[in-house]
Amino acid sequence: MERCATIERNTSETQIKLTLNIDGQGKCNVNNPIGFFDHMLRSFCKHGMFDLQGELHGDLYVDQHHLIEDTGIVLGMCFAKALGNCAGIYRSGFFIYPMDESLLQASVDFGGRAFCVCNANLSGIPLVSMTENGKTFSFQTDCFEDFWQGFVNGAKCNLHLDTIRGRSDHHKMEGLFKAAARAIRSAVQIDERRGGEIPSTKGVIV
Repeated sequence: MERCATIERNTSETQIKLTLNIDGQGKCNVNNPIGFFDHMLRSFCKHGMFDLQGELHGDLYVDQHHLIEDTGIVLGMCFAKALGNCAGIYRSGFFIYPMDESLLQASVDFGGRAFCVCNANLSGIPLVSMTENGKTFSFQTDCFEDFWQGFVNGAKCNLHLDTIRGRSDHHKMEGLFKAAARAIRSAVQIDERRGGEIPSTKGVIV
């Protein structure tokens, strides 16, 4: 049985609708106005084997923070809704991802409490890209942690993201998205030995 969820969140700052299939094929079809952020979500889906579709709209004339953070919140809420009471899953996951000169690790626990530790060691300098016609775009690297803080608030999970070593901000962020995807994929996988029980000595995930 596929575990799916749709969440729509509308505020005066952002309008976001996402549909998630945890047991997907790694397909991402999201109308995303921020190029590098779109690249990150596609990498997350591809390596986590999650299907994601939807629309992202926000007040980019202010800056990218509202849309990126709120997308994290909505994606996290999709995971929480799709997982329900978390019965039968492994619950926790860990992955170390190498990306060229960078080495990244992610650890996650869907234990019902939101806590994010992000030691990405980014420079804070925006990434700048250019189209063939010379138009420039940028990605605010300080929004990287905002996305994951939003995600854990929505998903009610613990998430630790660490750059073990690295030089390129691009590689650090992309490697951490991929490491998080693989860690989350492990955590939400069904544990056949658990027999459908809730993975907590309390008998409930709260």
